[in-house]
Amino acid sequence: MKEINKNNQKFEDIKHVDENGVEFWYARELMPVLQYSNWQNFEQIIHKAKISCENSGISVFEHFIDVNKLSKRANNAEVEIRDYKLTRYACYLIAQNGDSRKKVIALAQTYFAVQTRKQEINEKEYGMLTEDEKRFYQRNLTRKGNYSLNQIAKKAGVKNFDRFHNYGYRGLYNGETADDIAKRKGLRYREDILDNMGSDELIANLFRISQTEQKLKRDNIQTEKEANKTHYNVGAKVRKTIKELGGTMPEDLPTPKKSLKQLEKENNKNLRKK
Repeated sequence: MKEINKNNQKFEDIKHVDENGVEFWYARELMPVLQYSNWQNFEQIIHKAKISCENSGISVFEHFIDVNKLSKRANNAEVEIRDYKLTRYACYLIAQNGDSRKKVIALAQTYFAVQTRKQEINEKEYGMLTEDEKRFYQRNLTRKGNYSLNQIAKKAGVKNFDRFHNYGYRGLYNGETADDIAKRKGLRYREDILDNMGSDELIANLFRISQTEQKLKRDNIQTEKEANKTHYNVGAKVRKTIKELGGTMPEDLPTPKKSLKQLEKENNKNLRKK
């Protein structure tokens, strides 16, 4: 377990997040972590991964993005070298096509397998997912959404982000804060409430998150007080919409038996057995 955590941290250390909150990895940085020393050999693995991606009917260009970088040579001369921006799914495919004799490859497969469902899936594909897969998918979207919302809220003057998010929860959950929601769900201290929501509840929160971000930008909110008020009002309007449509109030939706963290651990355990 210690070795797994150590390798997982290596993958985390080289992870980047773009301005939209989307995770990506550079192939040149991934190469040494996967214990490849020669770029030409590693690019052959990338080529195989691209073929796997294409054979799955998924856009190669969305997951393997060509980028050029300047690299200094021994004489201080700068030359342009090729690199790739890789999605989590692309990294998973690279690990799948890597040298299976290397232990780090198996560990990479485990790490990148978690939530490697396509980042963008169509309605038909979404309908074919299990409830837990839908939860992983929606949780990934809410994570990105909250990252983006926080950037906009910061520009609007928000400093206390826990309070800011509680205003949104209070609007959506009829006055409940994050702590209230956690207690109602019977969660342990500091356990993530979003990891303990079903897909429908996550969708309601994602709508609250995205609409709050849009309103903060559209109304050019400039103070923390107004940002908090905006978050509350958006949450309340999402709640009102659910009620008008005859939907189930978010606090009345069932809490899944297992958190996404538990499902991740089980998934990792099963992958290590293979």
